Amino acid sequence: MTETLPAFTPPTGFAVPGRIPVSDPAASVWQTATLTGIRRETPNASTFRFAVPAWSGHLPGQHLALRLTASDGYTAQRHYSIASAPDDSGYIELTLDHVAGGEVSGWFHTVAEPGDEVEVRGPLSGFFAWPGDRPALLIGAGSGVVPLMSMLRHRRARGLSVPLRLLVSARSPEELIYADEYGAETTPVFTRSAPEGTAVGRLAAGHLARLVAESPTGGWEAYVCGSNGFAEHASRLLVAAGQPVERIRVERFG
Repeated sequence: MTETLPAFTPPTGFAVPGRIPVSDPAASVWQTATLTGIRRETPNASTFRFAVPAWSGHLPGQHLALRLTASDGYTAQRHYSIASAPDDSGYIELTLDHVAGGEVSGWFHTVAEPGDEVEVRGPLSGFFAWPGDRPALLIGAGSGVVPLMSMLRHRRARGLSVPLRLLVSARSPEELIYADEYGAETTPVFTRSAPEGTAVGRLAAGHLARLVAESPTGGWEAYVCGSNGFAEHASRLLVAAGQPVERIRVERFG
């Protein structure tokens, strides 16, 4: 049986006045970031830790621009979500997939080593940020979980009691980024292989209906992050489950 869902048109962006800074003069300045450590997350993804002494801070869910410059002067620039929780340590972390043919991700996964320097600019965007002041329903797939993990880490680091739930989709347990960090707030969905006794399949209405129906006082602010196809699919499921469209924030990769 084919399930028919209503068309979904995500909002173009909004921010909560007085709560989410959408611009910061310091974010327009390129600054040097020194790679200090590399941590393998899955066979295809690693976390890269940088020292950025002049970093002005960020909110969970924000991203940055990163620039590599080759010895011949050629430059390549990409935008990456920030994985680490906001703090004043002077360090930030990015988790990158090794994209086939990707010149920047390829360099990070095959050439980069501690001591290397890159340039970063940010933080950027206030639309997808979660300052920790409202119940959050987080839905991500693959590396789309990166900005959502910043939110989860922020909640834990600050000891916040505001409700938060995370649904994360991966092809298999081996490809579940941050697998060791999830707790009772997280529901994994596996699309190709799963542990014995766990259903295999795409994110479906049943995964979201209960959470939306049992939303806390004031309702959820939903954050969806992943590929274009996943973001569209998850957003339509949310709307079908009763989540107000104006309370769905979407960040698409690709």
